[in-house]
Amino acid sequence: MLIAVLGCIYLHLKNKRESSLESTSPQKHLAMLRRPLLVMGPLGVVTAMELMFLIMGIALVCWQFGHYYYVSVKHPFMGHGREHQKEWQITFRTVSLRLGYASNISWAFVFFPVIRLSSLLPLVGLTSESSVKYHIWIGQVVMITSALHSAGFFIYWAIVNQLYLALEWSKTHVSNIAGEISWVFLIAMWVTSFAYTRRKSFEVFFYTHQLYALATFFYVVHIGVAWTMQLLPGIFLFTLDRYLRFLQSRSRARLISVRVLPGGTVEMTFSKSRGVRYNVASNLFVSVPKISTLQWHPFTVSSNDNMEPDRLSIIFKTGGSWTTKLYKELSSSSLDRVEVAVEGPYGPASTSFIKHKTLVLISGGSGMTPYISIIREIIHQSNTQKGPVPKVLLICAFKQAADLTMLDLLLPTESTPADLSNIDLEIQAYVTREDHAPAINNQDMVVHTKWFKPSPLDSPITPVLGQNSWLCLCLIITSSFVLFLALLFFVTQYHIYPKDKNTNNVYDFTIWVLWDVFLMCVSIIFISSIVFLFQKRKIAALEEKQIQNVDVPTPMTSPGSWLCGGGGELESLPYQSLVQATQVNYGGRPDLQKILLECKGDDVGVMASGPRGLRHDVARICSGFGATNLHFEYLSFNW
Repeated sequence: MLIAVLGCIYLHLKNKRESSLESTSPQKHLAMLRRPLLVMGPLGVVTAMELMFLIMGIALVCWQFGHYYYVSVKHPFMGHGREHQKEWQITFRTVSLRLGYASNISWAFVFFPVIRLSSLLPLVGLTSESSVKYHIWIGQVVMITSALHSAGFFIYWAIVNQLYLALEWSKTHVSNIAGEISWVFLIAMWVTSFAYTRRKSFEVFFYTHQLYALATFFYVVHIGVAWTMQLLPGIFLFTLDRYLRFLQSRSRARLISVRVLPGGTVEMTFSKSRGVRYNVASNLFVSVPKISTLQWHPFTVSSNDNMEPDRLSIIFKTGGSWTTKLYKELSSSSLDRVEVAVEGPYGPASTSFIKHKTLVLISGGSGMTPYISIIREIIHQSNTQKGPVPKVLLICAFKQAADLTMLDLLLPTESTPADLSNIDLEIQAYVTREDHAPAINNQDMVVHTKWFKPSPLDSPITPVLGQNSWLCLCLIITSSFVLFLALLFFVTQYHIYPKDKNTNNVYDFTIWVLWDVFLMCVSIIFISSIVFLFQKRKIAALEEKQIQNVDVPTPMTSPGSWLCGGGGELESLPYQSLVQATQVNYGGRPDLQKILLECKGDDVGVMASGPRGLRHDVARICSGFGATNLHFEYLSFNW
């Protein structure tokens, strides 16, 4: 908790002190630690730094188990009814119990990687998106240790003929049945959390993963107040983050327009306050209540905060059932307004990858989306003369020729055309399922743009805690935690202990936990609501002055029609430059090893976005001994 508070102060001072150019300088001394070290199926792409974290985490769990087991051997606790048990039976029970302690230390860390508004993750250069891998790893350790703990006790009870204890809900010590209920919820979450289920049935994964609240609640009831204190920082900060996200999502975001491209690709553009600042490759979580009131889907932000200060755009391509329904909804000719709720945007802590001399961006299908904001940032820096910009090589593979129209989105829809003459941009596009350029009528390649009427019920996307968000977060964490401790003191001192003393009984184990959970939630809700409402009043005037809607001319004919072999004439100079910089190859896949190893220079940044196999292939190439000039930049674009 102390690090979280100090981290907020540090990040606030850092933002005030450093300009965007200085803050994105590459960290040379960490380059070796960021290189891919392992590329394994269950672990994915593992860098040297991630391997260090993994080893330290496993060592901590092993130390936790070994320490408590050693103490229990030195000072055995026999307990009632165990004086007649054999020594190996007592040892077996001791091992099972200490495995539960090891599981508890894993529980203590499982929430930190998925806290989106976190000051802890940026301190080590991570965001909740890129640290989901850590959440998965820690979750696996939780499942393994808790499974061994539970199975051990069932075996022990069966051996000593005490299986009736499995149904015990004790008022004075551990509640066994609460732990078993928690384990059932964990099993459901674990079975549906594998990558195959997430890709094929995201809804199943999403809904079953919401059982985390029940699993956590019954778990803390099972372990009691004392051991819950070990979990408190993670649960406290996650609950605080979750409530702030709830407050932000209550307002409906103002959707300005959508651009519908051939191939089922859609760009959604929202109005935003200038106080919302974000980096390239940021994520925005979107919910459309008409489709689903519970589902939230992450999308990469394609707009650039410097080039489009009043707007924020995301891009999606139809694939799953949710995006297909959204595509049909936005394509409806009678639609004049769509209710959309958003959370974020949440961006990477560092954008040092833009500072490489050469930047190779490799994508498959809709994996090109994160690179749109990166290229727009490079265009902006080249036009504003903010120092040298990298040479950019974009390698993108598509299944169909119609998907080439996604290249149109590299340029923003703005009245002032982007100047591409100051950047060295090369695009190599590959169409894998067609052998030659199809003869396509220009009418088939039309980009449809739909503008939505502004509604007083909608508002621009605003920062949840205002412009000084880190200071506000510091205030909320400090105040709510102090309030929680104060309430806990009074309830314990004037209610729980007096009742124990007057009745000569131990206070109910479960009710004591319920008091702690209740006081924590009250403290978070009370303080967060006050700060949020105060900040919302400050930015209310800015929302009223926000530009409601600006019609921007959009080219009706896509330059993708030229790339696909269609005719036509492009009058826009930027689009002409884009077409000239693009080379289209049909009927094959890019030879990534040949392309990457032929890259000249000692500072080549490489990024991969798309299917799992593509990302792993790129990581293997960059980790080879002959690729010392290749610096693999890992950002998680896939959940």
